Amino acid sequence: MLDVLDRRAVLLHERAADREEAIRRCGRVLVETGAVAEPYIQAMLERERSISTYVGEGVAIPHGVSREHVLRDAICVVRFPEGLDWDGERVTVCVGIAARGDGHVALLAQLAEILLDPERARALREATDVDTVIKELT
Repeated sequence: MLDVLDRRAVLLHERAADREEAIRRCGRVLVETGAVAEPYIQAMLERERSISTYVGEGVAIPHGVSREHVLRDAICVVRFPEGLDWDGERVTVCVGIAARGDGHVALLAQLAEILLDPERARALREATDVDTVIKELT
């Protein structure tokens, strides 16, 4: 996973008023790191409207399905220490995904493996430095 996670794409002290703002923040990080074009943010929001990307353990994995706006496979990790409501669930970590092909399937599988381990999931939720996040995701 290290090859798709740019250190600049790990933000650990963010705030969002709601789920939409959190998704926009994830999308903006992917745009700023050169992984996606601007329209991908809207695709992420549309995906969320069709089915929630909340996966449990306080984590959501927002992503879009418009591959034409993906410039390279990438993930971002955006932590919201105060948490936010995600359709009735409390989310503190969003892992945004952008994949050109079916790469998102492998990324989702790797993330699921991490989240199935309560200690690793807790470490990811409580991380206060980039190195901790990278360690937990690799």
